[in-house]
Formats: sequence, C-alpha cells, structure tokens
Amino acid sequence: MPRVSEQHLTARREQILAAARACFLRKGLHNTSMQDLIKEAGLSVGAVYRYFKSKDEIIAAIAEGVVGGIRSRIDEIATRRLPLLESLELLLDVIDEQARPGGALPVALQIWAESTVDPSISRIVFERYSDLRAGVRVLIVHAAESGELPAGTDVDEVTGAFYALIPGFALQRMLLGAPDKEGFLRGFRALTNR
Repeated sequence: MPRVSEQHLTARREQILAAARACFLRKGLHNTSMQDLIKEAGLSVGAVYRYFKSKDEIIAAIAEGVVGGIRSRIDEIATRRLPLLESLELLLDVIDEQARPGGALPVALQIWAESTVDPSISRIVFERYSDLRAGVRVLIVHAAESGELPAGTDVDEVTGAFYALIPGFALQRMLLGAPDKEGFLRGFRALTNR
C-alpha cells in the first residue's frame, strides 16, 4: 500500500477542521456531535478518528490555529518596538480581521463560552490564551524598557490591564458591532490622556 503524502494528510486534517468550524457556527459548539462533524466533512468515521480522537481534540486544534496566527502577529508587532498605543492600533486591526465573515472570532466566542462549563475546554482556553498573554507581555516589557511606562511599573499588572483591551474590543465587535477601531482608540486616549 503506497504511503500517503504529507500534503494529503494536511489537506484531510484541514478538511475536518473546516467542517467543524462550519458545524460550530451553524449548530453551536455544545450542540455539535462528532457524527455531525463526520457528516459535514464527508469522510468515513475511521478517517476522521485517524486525525482526531474527540471533539475536544478538534476544538484544541481550532484554538491552536487561531491563537497561533494571532500570536505570530503579536510577535511581529513586538519586533517593531512601537509605543503601546501604536501596538494597540495594530492589534485591533488583527481583531477586526478575525471578526469579519470567515474570521475566527465567531468560533472563538463559542469556545470561550463553553470553557465556563466544560473543564476540558477550560484547560484548552487557559493554555491558548495564556500564550497570547505572554506575547502581549513582551509589548509591555518593551514599553517599560523604553521608558514609556514609569520606573518600577509592575509589568504583569500592566499586561493584565492591556491584554483585557483586546478581548474586550473583540467581544464588543462581535456582540454589538461597535465601537469601530477609531472610536475605541479615541476612548482609550481619553481615558489615558494619550
């Protein structure tokens, strides 16, 4: 029996993840079963279970993909060593992209909600969003090193406050459709006198 190429394996895996995202958006995370995912993917039970042993593994893979993409963008922003407000503006662009149709935020919102009642999903969210927070922490460290923040600033406390802006903006965009990036930044400047 000939070996299956790595490209074929990757394509099948992505087919399953795309089917899962479609099911989650249509039926909700909680109401989607493995049978739903298998049917949506158009593959056999064995083919799906070859890649993922459970719905939680699929959720973890989706979360990893979303967070990995956002984390790489945060890392790119961090290499530029911009003032915090400029970094925030670029981060909000990332969120706006992910809030659009086809973006990751609609599924991410369901994963966040399910994490409040499902311990296995809570662990996935904790790991993935801790990684994002670590990326944001680098921006705060750079701001402290450049003198943008006062001497003696607790970097972890500032990271917590700054990081809260990102999912806060994302949730408002998803749930309310507002504010837009410019309005959010004007509000932030007014609060911080920047």
